[in-house]
Amino acid sequence: MIKKQKMQIKTPIKRYNHTLEFLQNVLPAPATILDLGVRNPFTEIMEKNGYTVYNTEGEDLDLLPEIVKNYKVDAVTAFEIFEHLIAPFNVLRAIETSKIITTIPLNLWFAKAYRSKTDMWDRHYHEFEDWQFDWLLEKSGWTIKKTQKWTSPINKIGFRPILRTVTPRFYAVYAEK
Repeated sequence: MIKKQKMQIKTPIKRYNHTLEFLQNVLPAPATILDLGVRNPFTEIMEKNGYTVYNTEGEDLDLLPEIVKNYKVDAVTAFEIFEHLIAPFNVLRAIETSKIITTIPLNLWFAKAYRSKTDMWDRHYHEFEDWQFDWLLEKSGWTIKKTQKWTSPINKIGFRPILRTVTPRFYAVYAEK
């Protein structure tokens, strides 16, 4: 059990480092952020790096997109959130702040869409390609200012693990209204 816990904690470190570096580049601290989704380990990382962070409380953002209007912040962040929504367009349109920083896992041709069999909230409705996500942002009123991709290699042997070392898995976008 301890090994499994260490592995779960270690797995997102590269992703967290890339995400934090991207965030600091486009929105230096101090800044006040509404981070879509419940409080999580990355919330604490942002706070330790000088950000004031509010999180949504686990509301269904497909049914209550207007919840984002309850916060007056410098920017909205959504790290691996939009792929879980059926209609991310509605939340993106409802955001009133002028800056958004978001990441999504990219659609990989060699892997199926992610779906947890035990957690109804831990499923991907969308597996975006970068151009699809760009289109979603632009159509919902955002202008893309900066993007970045990175890989997510895993320590396993096989064809797919080799592909993960060279195929970008995560896509970060900074956009403004």
